[in-house]
Amino acid sequence: MDWLPEIAGFVWDYARTIGPADVLDIAVVAFFIYKMVSYFSRTGSGRVMRGVLLLLGLMWLAASLRMTVVNVLIGETFKIGILAIIVLFQPEFRHFLERLGSSDLSQVFSTARKVGAKEYDAIIDAITAAAAEFSKSSTGALIVFERKMKLDDIVKSGSELDASVNKELIKNIFYPKTPLHDGAAIIRNGRISAAACMLPLSQNPNIDRNLGTRHRAAIGISELTDAVVVVVSEETGAISVATGGMLKRRLAPDILQSLLRSELIADDVASNTVISKIRSAAKKTTDKEEV
Repeated sequence: MDWLPEIAGFVWDYARTIGPADVLDIAVVAFFIYKMVSYFSRTGSGRVMRGVLLLLGLMWLAASLRMTVVNVLIGETFKIGILAIIVLFQPEFRHFLERLGSSDLSQVFSTARKVGAKEYDAIIDAITAAAAEFSKSSTGALIVFERKMKLDDIVKSGSELDASVNKELIKNIFYPKTPLHDGAAIIRNGRISAAACMLPLSQNPNIDRNLGTRHRAAIGISELTDAVVVVVSEETGAISVATGGMLKRRLAPDILQSLLRSELIADDVASNTVISKIRSAAKKTTDKEEV
């Protein structure tokens, strides 16, 4: 243990050389890196970034263990991969630079507005009531709840609204003769961010052929993101929910309400009654009704 005083002395001598400017420099760099990692982790490129970090870790490990062949292979891959990374992250870099060049610099590192459980309860009640009326009148609807992964490109494909969520507005959006009915409504941070948005269609060959474009779009966006999608069939009036590439079909309004609460409201807000309803609904769903 004789080396402990030497290490302590070395650390103390080094710490005395650190000035206020050094602390500020480190804090700014740490904050910037944290915000960049947080921003990319909320997008579809978060998994790509984790893969890049894994390769960097392997490169460091190979260099430490003097694994020459592995180190050379990974190094050559990175030389070519720099351009690939720029292409992969192009939408994120562009969006970040657009916000950086905007007049409101406070929005560059802004975080999403927190939506409380009570507010989400009111939103879910409004969506459930609207979906129930759509089901009775066989009115098609497609409603996407954004979660951690941002849907900026999807929002830009439609008409931006930034309106509060209520049943009357949802009904007006999807009324067949209105200009916004053909597409998806995006709910972001507890507000209707946009309507008439275009969603990517699922390419899953195992999807039921009886499903139309609206359902394929709901599955498609749920495959690529962590969004929760409510869809009402125009042909049958059936209510469905898509999450993680899976479609739960023919849901009763109370089951829809319970499912949305369990998916969107965190922690202990969802009660045991909610969980039991979802389980009973899952037992009634046949293999043909799930993708």
